[in-house]
Amino acid sequence: MRIGLDGTGPHGCLSPAITTIAAMIGCQAKTRNDRVKKAEVDSGRRADILGHLAKRMKALERLSQDLRQSDKNLRKASAYFAMAKHDRRSR
Repeated sequence: MRIGLDGTGPHGCLSPAITTIAAMIGCQAKTRNDRVKKAEVDSGRRADILGHLAKRMKALERLSQDLRQSDKNLRKASAYFAMAKHDRRSR
């Protein structure tokens, strides 16, 4: 990863350097770019905003699923008690 992280080289910016290096080592530029970004996150040179958002999204999805299940259980309980109340009145 040092090839992509150490600087921009003769190109003046990182993107063409990554493209050139990817062609030299025989991989796709996107793959190389993703690996360079991951290395930057791992080394602390870049904030892992997308990873943070993905974790937050999963937590919110779990919470949403739990709330839906609770709502379903409350509706069932409400229907049960409504039927029980109705049965007591009719006797």
